[in-house]
Amino acid sequence: MLDFLLYLVTVAAIYGLLAISLNLQAGVSGLLNFGHVAFFGVGAYATGIVALHGGSWILGVLVGIVAAAALGAAVGRLGRTLAADYWAIVTLAIAECLRLIAANETELTGGAQGIGGIPGPFTGWSNTAAAVGWIVTALGLLAAGWWLAERLTAIQFGRVLRLLREQPLLAESLGHSVTGAKVRLLMIAAPIAAVGGSVYTMYISFIGPNQLLPIETFLIFTMLIVGGMGNTSGAVLGALAVQLVYTGTRFIKDYLPIPEDSAGSIRLLLIGLMLTAFLMFKPSGLIPERLRRVDARH
Repeated sequence: MLDFLLYLVTVAAIYGLLAISLNLQAGVSGLLNFGHVAFFGVGAYATGIVALHGGSWILGVLVGIVAAAALGAAVGRLGRTLAADYWAIVTLAIAECLRLIAANETELTGGAQGIGGIPGPFTGWSNTAAAVGWIVTALGLLAAGWWLAERLTAIQFGRVLRLLREQPLLAESLGHSVTGAKVRLLMIAAPIAAVGGSVYTMYISFIGPNQLLPIETFLIFTMLIVGGMGNTSGAVLGALAVQLVYTGTRFIKDYLPIPEDSAGSIRLLLIGLMLTAFLMFKPSGLIPERLRRVDARH
C-alpha cells in the first residue's frame, strides 16, 4: 500500500507540472493547445536520447528544456497567420507528427520499441530510498512550477495574458502584441512540461511513442476542468484527483469480475464520466479562477 501511495503522489506531482504548463496556456491565456503532449515528449525523448549516447541525466534535462523552448517559440509564431481554432488543430497535428517520427526513427528514438533503461539521479539506490528520492524531487519541482506560475500571473504580463484571452482586440488596441505574448508564454510553459517529461522518463526508465498519444493531452485538459481552469492550485488538485481515479482503477479487476483487457476501457469510461459530471454540474472546477475586480467608484 505504501509503494502504491508513493507511486500515486509521484506521478500526480509530475502530471501536476504538465497541468500547470497547460493551465498557463489554456486557462490563463485561452490558447487551446491540443498538442501539449509534444512538449512532454520533447523533454522525455531528449533525456532518453542523451542517456542512450552516454550523456548524464542533467544534460538530458537541459537539452529537453532548450528544445521545448525552441518548439514553443515556433508554435507560438504560428499565431501570426492562424486563428485560434486553426492554431489548436495545428498544435495537434504537430504533436502527431513528432509521435510518428519517434515511432519510425529507429536509430535515434528506438522506433516503436522506444528507449529503455534510462538512468536517473537515484539509479543504484534501494527501492525504498529511490521511491522517497523521487517523491521529494517531484514535489519539489511541482512547488517550483506552482510558484513560477503564480508569480507569472500576478505581474503585469499575467494580466496582459488574461486580457488577450478575454478581449484580444482591446489588447491589440492598447499596443500589446498577441503573437509576441504567445511566443513568450510558450517559451515559459513548454520547458515546464519538458521537465515533467524528463522526470517521468527517468522515473519509469522508459519512453515510447505510445506515451505521446493525443489522449494524454486530453487527460491533462480533464485535470484542468476538474481542478479549475485558470487557477494554478486547481490544476494541481485536478491532477491529483484524476490520477487517483486513473491509477486506482487499475485494481478494479481485483474486486469485480471484469476481464483484464477491459480494465483500460473502464478506466477511460470513468474519466469520461468524471469530466462530464464537472462540465454539467461544476464547470468552474474544484477551485474556480479568481479575477481581480476593479471598484467602479474609484
